[in-house]
Amino acid sequence: MSVEIEDPEKEKEHLKQLRRALIASTIGTTIEWYDFFLYSTATPTVFNKIFFPPGDPDSATVNAFAVYAVGFVARPIGAAIFGHFGDRLGRKNTLLITLVLMCLGTFLVAFVPNYSTIGMGGAGILSVLRFIQGIGVGGEWGGAVVLSMEWTRVGQRGFSASWPQFGVPAGLLLANAALLLFGLTSPTDFLAWGWRIPFGLSIFLLALGVYIRLGVMESPTYHKLVSENRIESRPVIEALRSHPKQIILSTLVRMSEQAPFYIFTSFVLTFTTGKTLGYNKNFIIYAIMVAAALGFVTIPGFGYLSDRLGRKPVYIAGAIVTGVFGFIYFAMLDTKVPGVAFLAVAISLIPHDMQYGPQAAMIAEGFPGPVRYSGASIGYHSLP
Repeated sequence: MSVEIEDPEKEKEHLKQLRRALIASTIGTTIEWYDFFLYSTATPTVFNKIFFPPGDPDSATVNAFAVYAVGFVARPIGAAIFGHFGDRLGRKNTLLITLVLMCLGTFLVAFVPNYSTIGMGGAGILSVLRFIQGIGVGGEWGGAVVLSMEWTRVGQRGFSASWPQFGVPAGLLLANAALLLFGLTSPTDFLAWGWRIPFGLSIFLLALGVYIRLGVMESPTYHKLVSENRIESRPVIEALRSHPKQIILSTLVRMSEQAPFYIFTSFVLTFTTGKTLGYNKNFIIYAIMVAAALGFVTIPGFGYLSDRLGRKPVYIAGAIVTGVFGFIYFAMLDTKVPGVAFLAVAISLIPHDMQYGPQAAMIAEGFPGPVRYSGASIGYHSLP
């Protein structure tokens, strides 16, 4: 369903609302992913040391990643819950709720007692908060993409819908920067209290995100659905019933970018800083930050390219490059040459971004307005 511009004044207002929607979606997803990535960065560097029994670091790391995985289990649940409300009650209001859930879940992590205080109870509380975070993320992506896309005219949606995707590298950069900044304290102080501050800062990000999103108007597509009495009463069920093929394809198409992304941004911290390669943790974090910063250009750039060349050609090229680069990536790390390893990590997300840029529009365009939030969210988050 395209946005129709009838006269210059309406076009001016449309562009104003489009800018607001893009800014709100991008800043909102940046905050959401900042919160989410704090976990992924802290898991192999902090949580494995303070929330589990000492003496067996390998087991503690595995247990910490198990807590981390709870968020991925929660994401498809959040997609179904907020997909329903996003299609029933509107994109804007639903996005406000997902933001509150995510930021509050992250803020409370700052106050979770460690193992020396309450034993494994701390890990249990952490798991609950991680689940809340995952619920929020599950509802966030679909709404941000749909709101941005529905304010955009056909032919420009690849570029516009890529901006919420931009929140991923921005959040990744901020999360790593925050942990690096407070990691300048002594190792003892960092494990005692320094790591908690970035999580506590989420309360301020929540205030900023809510303020920005309150200024955005509901999408014209949703208003038209309301005026035509075409709001679906059970959008999740209807999406699953009428568009199962598109949901499955949306899930499968993510496989070539999802797994490599977490290898390049999370697993790499454990793989390179452990006994195998022995790189300094901060050295690898700096390289990840460079990779994230490159995404500021590559994600919207490949989204724009998909408007010119088509979603599928750009996406397929990205999948092929990612597959080939995986072998080159680990070969570069295994050289144990710092400069080569830094370069490998720094450029690792470019093949991923070839897919991630056009991905949002490619998935959301596959569903009609009445079930777009539900269908896109479920398809995107069905693969943890």
